[in-house]
Amino acid sequence: MPQIGPFSLLVILIVALLIFGPKKLPELGRAVGNTLKEFKNATKGLTDDDEGETKKKSIDQGKG
Repeated sequence: MPQIGPFSLLVILIVALLIFGPKKLPELGRAVGNTLKEFKNATKGLTDDDEGETKKKSIDQGKG
Protein backbone atom coordinates (compact mmCIF):
# COMPACT_ATOMS: atom_id res chain seq x y z
CA MET A 1 0.00 0.00 0.00
CA PRO A 2 1.59 3.31 -1.01
CA GLN A 3 2.21 5.84 1.70
CA ILE A 4 1.26 9.50 1.43
CA GLY A 5 4.22 11.81 1.94
CA PRO A 6 4.35 15.52 2.66
CA PHE A 7 4.55 16.43 -1.03
CA SER A 8 1.43 14.38 -1.80
CA LEU A 9 -0.47 16.06 1.04
CA LEU A 10 0.56 19.47 -0.31
CA VAL A 11 -0.70 18.56 -3.79
CA ILE A 12 -4.01 17.29 -2.36
CA LEU A 13 -4.42 20.51 -0.34
CA ILE A 14 -3.76 22.68 -3.41
CA VAL A 15 -6.24 20.72 -5.52
CA ALA A 16 -8.87 20.95 -2.77
CA LEU A 17 -8.25 24.69 -2.53
CA LEU A 18 -8.73 25.07 -6.28
CA ILE A 19 -11.91 22.97 -6.34
CA PHE A 20 -13.68 24.26 -3.22
CA GLY A 21 -12.20 27.73 -2.81
CA PRO A 22 -10.77 29.36 0.31
CA LYS A 23 -14.16 30.13 1.88
CA LYS A 24 -15.47 26.57 1.69
CA LEU A 25 -12.24 24.81 2.75
CA PRO A 26 -12.58 25.31 6.56
CA GLU A 27 -16.17 24.06 6.38
CA LEU A 28 -15.05 21.00 4.45
CA GLY A 29 -12.23 20.30 6.91
CA ARG A 30 -14.60 20.58 9.85
CA ALA A 31 -17.07 18.18 8.22
CA VAL A 32 -14.33 15.64 7.49
CA GLY A 33 -13.04 15.94 11.06
CA ASN A 34 -16.50 15.40 12.54
CA THR A 35 -17.08 12.41 10.29
CA LEU A 36 -13.78 10.82 11.31
CA LYS A 37 -14.55 11.46 14.99
CA GLU A 38 -17.97 9.81 14.70
CA PHE A 39 -16.47 6.85 12.85
CA LYS A 40 -13.78 6.45 15.50
CA ASN A 41 -16.36 6.58 18.30
CA ALA A 42 -18.55 4.02 16.53
CA THR A 43 -15.68 1.57 16.04
CA LYS A 44 -14.60 2.08 19.66
CA GLY A 45 -18.15 1.30 20.78
CA LEU A 46 -18.15 -1.91 18.76
CA THR A 47 -14.81 -2.93 20.23
CA ASP A 48 -16.04 -2.21 23.76
CA ASP A 49 -19.18 -4.28 23.11
CA ASP A 50 -17.09 -7.22 21.90
CA GLU A 51 -14.82 -7.04 24.95
CA GLY A 52 -17.82 -6.92 27.28
CA GLU A 53 -19.36 -10.00 25.67
CA THR A 54 -16.06 -11.88 25.91
CA LYS A 55 -15.73 -11.09 29.61
CA LYS A 56 -19.36 -12.07 30.23
CA LYS A 57 -18.88 -15.43 28.47
CA SER A 58 -15.72 -16.19 30.44
CA ILE A 59 -17.50 -15.38 33.72
CA ASP A 60 -20.49 -17.55 32.73
CA GLN A 61 -18.20 -20.45 31.81
CA GLY A 62 -16.41 -20.15 35.15
CA LYS A 63 -19.70 -20.60 37.02
CA GLY A 64 -20.70 -23.73 35.13
